[in-house]
Amino acid sequence: MQGIYQPAEDSLFLSKFLKKEIVKIKPKKILDMGSGSGIQAKTCIKSGIKPKQITLADINKSAIDILRKRFPDSKVISSDLFGKIKERYDLIVFNPPYLPENEFDREQDTTGGKNGSEVINRFLEQAKDHLLPEGIILILTSSLTKRIDWSGYRKRLLGKKKLFFEELYVWELNSK
Repeated sequence: MQGIYQPAEDSLFLSKFLKKEIVKIKPKKILDMGSGSGIQAKTCIKSGIKPKQITLADINKSAIDILRKRFPDSKVISSDLFGKIKERYDLIVFNPPYLPENEFDREQDTTGGKNGSEVINRFLEQAKDHLLPEGIILILTSSLTKRIDWSGYRKRLLGKKKLFFEELYVWELNSK
């Protein structure tokens, strides 16, 4: 699956918390933003969510083609963040590109801009309009990600994981 972000420590770490949140909040409509290979949607389905309750979105055309084959009963949308998404959800999960751009890595699936937060900040600004009143966002960030603008959200750290060169964080967000 060339050109598609393959699940790694970050995806698996986020998935662990996604399972717990599904049991806790029993969401009816889920958006898997930046779906990539579809690992978070797969976690939802394994946790008892029906595929028709899940919308998968990605900017990568190759990912969209694969997601449509893997999840034929889910809505799959080719979109730059919320650009083509009109609905509201009670759970939005996002493993964004969060690493600061550097001379060795400028890939769209891993780097989130100069500070690593540019994609995250665009997401956070747009997500408010797509979250149901009691809805939550699960998002992963890194100790390397700088200048995240959390304004408009209450955040709660669900977990952290130390890796070789960084620490990963999974956050639960809801609108203020």
